[in-house]
Amino acid sequence: MPLLHVNGISVPCKAILFDKDGTLLDLMEMWGTWAESVLRDMETHLALAGSGFTGDKSLLLGTVQDAKGRITGYDPGGPLPMATVEQTYGILAWQFYAAGVPWNDAVTRVMGIAKDAMNGLRERRSARPLPGLLPFLRQCQEVSLRMGVVTSDESQTTAEHLEWLGISGYFGSVVTRDRVRKGKPAPEMAETACRELGALPEETVVIGDSNADMQMGRGAGLRLAIGISSAAGTAEHLTDADIVVRDFTQLSVSL
Repeated sequence: MPLLHVNGISVPCKAILFDKDGTLLDLMEMWGTWAESVLRDMETHLALAGSGFTGDKSLLLGTVQDAKGRITGYDPGGPLPMATVEQTYGILAWQFYAAGVPWNDAVTRVMGIAKDAMNGLRERRSARPLPGLLPFLRQCQEVSLRMGVVTSDESQTTAEHLEWLGISGYFGSVVTRDRVRKGKPAPEMAETACRELGALPEETVVIGDSNADMQMGRGAGLRLAIGISSAAGTAEHLTDADIVVRDFTQLSVSL
C-alpha cells in the first residue's frame, strides 16, 4: 500500500479525497474575484432602488476588504469558503428583500448577478492551483493512489474548474453537493467517494481547508484528516484536523 508522508509521519493509504475550493485551487483567485463582482453589482442595484446594504457588507460572505473595496481575504469559517450555492443565494437575496423587493424577485436578481460574475470567471478561466499541487498529484498517480474530489460546489462548475486546472484526469470520483442528500460536514460525500474509488474509509485520507472537511472525514471513519491552512487564514478554525499543513509542498507519497 502506498505511503503518504506528512510532517515526519508516514501513513499507509489507498485513496485520497480532496476538497476543491481552497484546497485544489486558490480560493481568492477564484471566489474572491467572483465575490467582488457580485457585491459591486448588488450595490449598484440597491442604489437604483434607493437603498443600500443592510449591515456590514463584509459580513455577507465573510470577506475582508481594503479601503477601495477590494477583497483581500476571507473568514475561513464564513460563507465564502463553506456555503453551498443555494445558501449563498439566500444570504444575498435577503439584502434585496430588506430593501423591499419581493422574495422571488430578490432571488432572481441575485441569480442573474451571480451568473454574470461567473461568466466573467469563465472568460478569464480564473483558476490557480495551490503551491505544490500538480507535482503531488503526479506522485500520487505514479504510485497508483486513487483520488477523488468532495466539494460543496455543483457538478457543472466543478467540472469546469478541474478542466481549467488541467487535472480532471486524476480523479476516479467527483462527489458534488448536488449528488448527495446531505452535504458537509455529514459523512455522505466521503462515503460515496470511497465506494466509487473502491477503497475502505480506514484506507482513505481527506485533505481540505475547512473544519467541515475534517468533520466529514471523522464522521466517515477516514484514516486521517489533513487541514490546509493558507495565507488567507490561520489554523485555528481546523479544530478537528489530525495534521495541518501550509500547502502541498509539505506532502509526498511513495511505495
